[in-house]
Formats: sequence, C-alpha cells, structure tokens
Amino acid sequence: MRRLALIGAALVAGCGPGAGDSPDEVALTVTDGFGAKSVLDKPAPDVSGEETVMRLLQRNAKVTTRYGGGFVQSIGDLRGGRQGGRPVDWFYYVNGVLADKGASATEVRGGDRVWWDRRDWGVTNKVGAVVGSFPEPFVHGLDGERLSTRIECDETVDAACDLVQKQLSDRGLAVGKSLLESGGGSESLRIVVGRWAEIRGDRAVAQLERGPKVSGVYARVGEDGTIEALDERGRAARRLAAGGGLVAATRWREEPPTWIVTGPDAAGVEAAARTFSERTLRDRFAVAVEAGRPVALPVVAP
Repeated sequence: MRRLALIGAALVAGCGPGAGDSPDEVALTVTDGFGAKSVLDKPAPDVSGEETVMRLLQRNAKVTTRYGGGFVQSIGDLRGGRQGGRPVDWFYYVNGVLADKGASATEVRGGDRVWWDRRDWGVTNKVGAVVGSFPEPFVHGLDGERLSTRIECDETVDAACDLVQKQLSDRGLAVGKSLLESGGGSESLRIVVGRWAEIRGDRAVAQLERGPKVSGVYARVGEDGTIEALDERGRAARRLAAGGGLVAATRWREEPPTWIVTGPDAAGVEAAARTFSERTLRDRFAVAVEAGRPVALPVVAP
C-alpha cells in the first residue's frame, strides 16, 4: 500500500470533466525513464470540456488504473511495479511542477503542459520541479496563475544572465535582473544564475549539496562547485569541475520553484546558460554540461 502515498500519482480525488469551454494550447507528453524514451508526444491533444489531467490522459492514450480507477497502472504497454528489482511508477507534472494531488482532481487550464513519466523512485519519490517543460512555468504559471519571474545574478557572470533573460524576453516576458538575494519567502519564480561559491548561501539552492533525496535533482554539488552527475540510483556517474555546468529546478518547501544555472567558475555558468532553451531542456529533469555538451540527468545507461 506504500504506492498509495506517492506524491504525484493519480489518486482518486474529484469528478471527471464537466460542461464548459475546452482549455486551449494544451500539450501532453508521456515518457519513460526520466524522459529518456518518448512514449507519446501530442502538442495538440484531444481535449473536451472542463478537462482533468486524468481524463486528458485517458482521452489520448491507452490507460489502465488500480485502486478504484484513480491510480495509473499502465500507459500503453508500460506498467508500474517492479523493474529489475527496482520500484517504478507513473508520476505527472503540470508546467514542470510535480502535482500535489490526484490527476482526477487536477484541472487542465489553457497553456498547460502535462507531462507523465514512468521512473525509478528508489532514491526519491519526490522530484518537485523539472526543467523539461520550458518555457513553462514562466509563461502560464502554476494552477492557472501566472507568476512574476526574477533573475538573480552573480554580477561576475552578467553575460550568462543576459543569455537567460533573452530566452524569456523572446517569449514576450518582461523579466528584470537583480543582484543575488538571500532567497526564501518568495511568491515569484526565481532563476538564480551564478558561480556556486556565490549562490550556495541561498537556502533553496543549497539543497543541491545534499543530493536528490533533499533537492529532487540527480546531481550533488560540492562546496567548491564540483558537480557530481548521478544515475537513477543516486550513484556518481560523472564528475564535472572547471568549465562544467548545471541547469536544474528545485523547491524550498511550498514555495514556487527556484531554477538554478550554475557551475564552479564563470566558464561553467556560461556553458550552462547556453543550454537554457526549449530545444535543449525538453523532456529532461535537469541538465549538466560537460565539455560544452548537455548531459541529461539522471545519467541513464543506454
């Protein structure tokens, strides 16, 4: 019965769709293994009436459920349960944020990007935010509410901050830059850009030093900024020092997500900032940068 407690799993809660206008510009993505394998990609799925996440999925894919129809057991031929002795199940995100209630209770709103992924949760069942739905949540926000966004910059990497800001301004978002703040207590979406030594004092950012059980990010950053890229079991797969970078999202408690663009040095931060695009981040939980090339996190064996 432990699986009933998984955050983001589709537990029964609420009614199905009702009458009303269908939400527009909705996208539905289904992947396997932390986004490694595409299962279903529908930028314009079949939507009807006042849709819920569960009904949207059932309308566009072959789905089986358990526990009274509220828990997604399989999508297509991919089932939850055990795989190679490891626990795997389906989790869903709306605009890059792990759902905090069942799919039958989550309303689909215009512009939402709904992403289901089947993954190993042996290390953690709570990956609170991911980067793979970019440019969400910056464009349409969370729970139907568009939030303001601020970029907090380490002043020594201003060029990297400009790269990040341009990606958002190109989508019509007026996002200003400010110097680094202490973090916390924010009702805004935050993007923290800087060398690790300069940003690690932020309480949301600092979670990356404690690994995925705390941050939800399959990377661990040392005090010196060295980045350990982890596999799905939380083991170090690669070690990135000077010139390496990281783009990830995490949450401090119930606050909106904090996105992090960092590296041990200015070159690493700029390398990370160059991956801050829809094409590079798509369907990825987080991205490390090694020798200028993006590496999806967690590092999944081919």
